[in-house]
Amino acid sequence: MTQDQAAPDQPAPGAAAAAATGGPASPDPAGAGAGKARREVLIVLPGLLLALIIAMLDQLVVSTALPRIVGDLGGLSHLSWVVTAYVLASTITTPLYGKLGDLYGRKRLLMTAIIIFLIGSALSGLSQSMDQLIAFRAVQGLGAGGLMVGAMATIGDLVSPRERGQYMGYMMGAMTLAMIAGPLVGGYITDSLSWRWIFYINMPIGGAALVYLALTMHLPRKRVEHRVDYPGVAVLAVAATAVVLLTTWGGNQYAWGSPEILALGGIAIAAVAAFIAVEARAAEPVIPLHVFRNRNFSLASVMSFLLGLAMFGAMTFLPLYQQTVQHASATGSGLLLIPLMLGSTVTTLIAGQVTTRTGRYKALPVIGGALMTAGLVLLAHLGPDTSKLVAGAWFVVLGAGMGFLMQITGLIVQNSVDPRDMGVASSSRMFFQQIGGSIGVSLFGVIFTRRLAETMRALVPGVHLSAGGGQLDPATINTLPPAVRSAAFAGISHAVDGVFVWAAPAAAVVFVLALLIREVPLRGRAEPPGEAVALPAQELVS
Repeated sequence: MTQDQAAPDQPAPGAAAAAATGGPASPDPAGAGAGKARREVLIVLPGLLLALIIAMLDQLVVSTALPRIVGDLGGLSHLSWVVTAYVLASTITTPLYGKLGDLYGRKRLLMTAIIIFLIGSALSGLSQSMDQLIAFRAVQGLGAGGLMVGAMATIGDLVSPRERGQYMGYMMGAMTLAMIAGPLVGGYITDSLSWRWIFYINMPIGGAALVYLALTMHLPRKRVEHRVDYPGVAVLAVAATAVVLLTTWGGNQYAWGSPEILALGGIAIAAVAAFIAVEARAAEPVIPLHVFRNRNFSLASVMSFLLGLAMFGAMTFLPLYQQTVQHASATGSGLLLIPLMLGSTVTTLIAGQVTTRTGRYKALPVIGGALMTAGLVLLAHLGPDTSKLVAGAWFVVLGAGMGFLMQITGLIVQNSVDPRDMGVASSSRMFFQQIGGSIGVSLFGVIFTRRLAETMRALVPGVHLSAGGGQLDPATINTLPPAVRSAAFAGISHAVDGVFVWAAPAAAVVFVLALLIREVPLRGRAEPPGEAVALPAQELVS
């Protein structure tokens, strides 16, 4: 970086000195720097919130409409891939966006991500087959990889960890809007218009974010000597794809001991080994290996992986249960998820206030892990006769646990690394969360399909609901003979229960790992990039 063009988010020297000494900053430079930083955040914040909204909105809207999409395009056996393709593409590109944002600046990468996302949205709405939809969802994912990490890393650059809790309220407000509006809007559009419009709705929101950021995000560009680690990205993509294909096809399309699955396992192991070797020699690694020497970073990354596996994997199949067994419309399915969203929102706001006022955070992920485990265990008892009120109460418990975990894991990561690694650390954590979600959707899809088939064979021998013909569409199920319809409800309930049974241990491990987090004092005003952060010696593990 040249001396005459500092990083756009670099605070005044007085602020850095105050942060290092723990004393008050000098009135002029530090105060001016703090005020300027706050004004920059407040000006840019609406555009960042819109980027968060379209990233969150898309996942929730599509999840609600999946049963209707399957009924129109067919291909229930490929249902999980509508989600997996999106998550896998965003997972692969997330670390790359983090590194390129560090090198070229957040604005350029964030706007590029929005444009790619909108192109994918338009193409998804035009899909004429399940294969086309999966391919275009992958295009969406290529853009989505930069939306969340771009917004989060920008806030991480501009705001110190101690102050970040104040802005978590704004960000969770936007997320809450997306969480509540997503299922409702998705359900209403699916019922009233067509599922295709759930993708078209991204266009005005994404367009507004693009215009706003272009007009308001006037930050100086970084000029740095750089080498993008394309070999590392390529090897990482091979490893992630092999793992997801292995978990998707294993025990479903191919036996676990088949040559295809064994080959994928070998490719995954070789790619991971190659990735470690490449990153160890790369001048600008896409995921610097030295950050894993930090105990809190490694623990939070594993927690994020398991959180993504349990959360995204388990939630994918809830709308199918609600729209079939509980006889809810697509809109009603969205309404039934509101307790989960409200539970998550309330606890996230509480977490933000606690960290801002006390500077302490260790107890929050511990409580979150316990609540999330309890919520998943409760939801493993869903059945054909479970009332919506009881299910809603269980959703509140699960949502409360998620709220204590989602933002705090990111805060732990950002507070544990050198500010120069803020972008790659944030994107790395999100990578692990997304790869966990991708694997979770794939694994739980296999579990769901197998348990459904087993129940149907046991209750109505000789009757088989086609996995590829859209026969689990709510409208189709309602036309089945009473005995077959009752068996289908029992099968879907049993299959969904199995998903939550397998998700609960992942949340329990999150609880255990949270106990091992070492509470590092939250930093005050953000240090300039490149200025080392002194951490206790016990924070580094060899």
